[in-house]
Amino acid sequence: MQTNPTHTSLVAVGDSFTEGMSDLLPDGSYRGWADLLAARMAARSPGFRYANLAVRGKLIGQIVDEQVDVAAAMGADVITLVGGLNDTLRPKCDMARVRDLLTQAVERLAPNCKQLVLMRSPGRQGPVLERFRPRMEALFAIIDDLAGQHGAVVVDLYRAQSLADPRLWDVDRLHLTADGHRRVAEAVWQTLGYEPEDPQWHAPIPATPPPGWITRRTADVRFARQHLLPWIGRRLTGRSSGDGLPAKRPELLPYEGPA
Repeated sequence: MQTNPTHTSLVAVGDSFTEGMSDLLPDGSYRGWADLLAARMAARSPGFRYANLAVRGKLIGQIVDEQVDVAAAMGADVITLVGGLNDTLRPKCDMARVRDLLTQAVERLAPNCKQLVLMRSPGRQGPVLERFRPRMEALFAIIDDLAGQHGAVVVDLYRAQSLADPRLWDVDRLHLTADGHRRVAEAVWQTLGYEPEDPQWHAPIPATPPPGWITRRTADVRFARQHLLPWIGRRLTGRSSGDGLPAKRPELLPYEGPA
């Protein structure tokens, strides 16, 4: 891969991870790793254009139906595709169907950009997600296989020790904090061949004294009430947090935004 390349455009495809939850800005919108990456790339390429088609809660079938053809038609230098993880977290998940849909997405996107970027998503420590880990790893095996077949690069966030640390996850325990998104942007930046700005983005975070028992239990109760139970309810009823929401940045336009 080219070292310190110059890209003129980026299109991001996916779900809440790519939309930027929970990297909250003062105006109530989300920033996230894709916006941070676009800002860096724009600083190197005048007139740089960026679109972010991601919508929270989307399953891989919805991403294929609603985002993939739109992204392919934009003809960007770089397209990032992160999807399928929401499927693995559903009570029932057909991994063969997930593979078929991801294959469709990659086959449409890879010929229509200079570089397709896929990801092994980060996986935090904790009992709630532990039961889904075999599905997650099956998803990552599919991603690795597709990347090899179609010349995509894979950003391996799953094995990054820093991103497994609960301190880099928001109170909902499903989305990264601002520092987590910063590290993801750095990982993609380096995978694309740019000079590292943080060579140790993946390294373990220095230890801090753990919170006390009462603090932990209070956080557990708040998490269950505010996040876990509503999340389970949506899974069981087939609803999504992104129902009715538009794409974050639906058009490929010159990048302007907070960094």
